[in-house]
Amino acid sequence: MLIAFSVAPSGAPSDPAAAASAVAESADGSVHDAVAAAVQIVRASGLPHRTTSMFTEVEGEWDEVFAVVKAATEAVLPFGSRVSLVLKADIRPGRTGEIDGKVCEDLSWCCAGLSLTPAKV
Repeated sequence: MLIAFSVAPSGAPSDPAAAASAVAESADGSVHDAVAAAVQIVRASGLPHRTTSMFTEVEGEWDEVFAVVKAATEAVLPFGSRVSLVLKADIRPGRTGEIDGKVCEDLSWCCAGLSLTPAKV
């Protein structure tokens, strides 16, 4: 199973320690401390993962992937009075290595017949 998820806090922090950080973050709308807490959970899981500017992808079995999503969501809870979770899953039983394999497969299909040599101007 390959999932992509994004988790973000909103509202006033429920944790006084997180409140000081959230005040500094609210000036520019950043939630970097909350995101860092979630990413730390993902990295500690030992599962294959990739974090981009909008989502974090995780690959593994159903129970282990959703355990990571739950723990990452719980890590963000102290940073707000509510948490928003967006999740997309690609469920392909018996497939592994899709976090990289799917990208390579998609690129080879998309780029078939295209010249990757720069055009002469």
